[in-house]
Amino acid sequence: MQSINEIFTAKQEIKKSTFISYLCPFDEFKTLHEKLKLEHPKAVHIVWAYRHYNEFFQIVENQSDDGEPKGTSGPPSLNALRGANLINCGVFVVRYFGGIKLGTGGLVRAYSTSVNLAINGANLIPFEIKDDCIFFIPFILTRKFEYFFEKENLQITNKTFNQNGCVVECKLTQNAFASLLEFSTNLENQGFNFLALPLFAKDFIRFS
Repeated sequence: MQSINEIFTAKQEIKKSTFISYLCPFDEFKTLHEKLKLEHPKAVHIVWAYRHYNEFFQIVENQSDDGEPKGTSGPPSLNALRGANLINCGVFVVRYFGGIKLGTGGLVRAYSTSVNLAINGANLIPFEIKDDCIFFIPFILTRKFEYFFEKENLQITNKTFNQNGCVVECKLTQNAFASLLEFSTNLENQGFNFLALPLFAKDFIRFS
């Protein structure tokens, strides 16, 4: 899987129609959609598609032809995202009609190539599933865990201190969670405790 962390654009003209594509991270999808509607009031179509993981790590997909003949624009755009193995991102293709009809096959090719132009110009990054993990570290183990965090380059999202220690919130990949689990083995008797586990913890821990 691959993803992106910024917006990439591309533009092409086909038989006097202009196609402007925007590839964006999924968390910017709604905001960008509203922005494009304001910036391109004279565009005849703003076709879109997206793929993302939901909270249960199931792939959610959707698309819209936005007035183009059914199946000629949204599905090809979505298929381009699938073909590039992209996740957690969306794409828009803004079309300014040039007066010449492209036909069904022409539209499919136009939208597919428009999305692929944006993908080809994008800085694609490897994607790994990350889920929330929360645990408590007593003060006596703080230095030991600080060394582990630095070594594993863990993404800590929040720390909350109390009189006994620190509650740590972070997002972990499966591999990072496996490393944390191995590292924390036998530390529960010193006060370490998991407070919330990622969904994929079931692959590593047997629950009774």
